[in-house]
Amino acid sequence: MQLNPGQALEYERRHNELWPEMVEMIHQHGGKNYSIFLDPDTNVLFGYIEIEDPVRWAKGADTAINRKWWDFMADIMETNPDNSPVAHDLQLLFHLD
Repeated sequence: MQLNPGQALEYERRHNELWPEMVEMIHQHGGKNYSIFLDPDTNVLFGYIEIEDPVRWAKGADTAINRKWWDFMADIMETNPDNSPVAHDLQLLFHLD
C-alpha cells in the first residue's frame, strides 16, 4: 500500500485508536497477529496478517465497518475508486518454519 507523503504520524495515530468494531470485524473474519510496517524513504506500507481461511477473510472487506474504515483512511493514502487501499500482493520467495 502507498501512504501519502507526510502522513506517517497520522496513519499511526489512527491505527493506535483503531475502532473496537474494526478489531471485532478483523477477529470475526479470522485475522490475528496483524502488523503494518512503513518504509519511510518510499512511504510504502507493508501489511502482515495471519488468517484462518482466505474465503472467510475476504468477506470482511464487504462489511459496513470495513467500508467506513476505508472512507476514513482515504485522505492519507492511495485508494481505488471504492476507497479500498491500492495494494499489491508480494511474491513469496523464501519461507522457513
